Amino acid sequence: MGYIKELRKVVGSQPLIMVGACVLVIDKKDRLLLQLRKDNNCWGLPGGSMEPGESLQEVAERELLEETGLIAKSLNLLNVYSGEEFYYKYPHGDEVHNVVAVFTCKNYEGGLKKEESEVEELNFFSLQDLPDNISPPDIPIINDYIARI
Repeated sequence: MGYIKELRKVVGSQPLIMVGACVLVIDKKDRLLLQLRKDNNCWGLPGGSMEPGESLQEVAERELLEETGLIAKSLNLLNVYSGEEFYYKYPHGDEVHNVVAVFTCKNYEGGLKKEESEVEELNFFSLQDLPDNISPPDIPIINDYIARI
């Protein structure tokens, strides 16, 4: 997140429009991969913000590998999300208006390996038995995915 960190040095915690991508990883048992985030202690989707020069698919692939150790063999664009319900204030005070490209991934390789500085735990969950503490910006994305299947 070098680009956003550099912007934060100039604008502080003021709201930023943050463009990024995340991935709904679905295993062979139709379970969803979530990560327990260290920043807000909530379960969320692997993903992050775009760096200059990256495509949204490249963001999704990079973040998936960095945060989970998985390599996407194919990604499918689900939707692009933005608007009021994608405003978020991080626990440390930074504010963002997210614009998120969401990809689904059922074809991947590698083993789960968490990114130690950001991720407390990685786990697959049944869509009927998701944890209660889902990261707020990911709730509408997960709900939309469930409504589509």
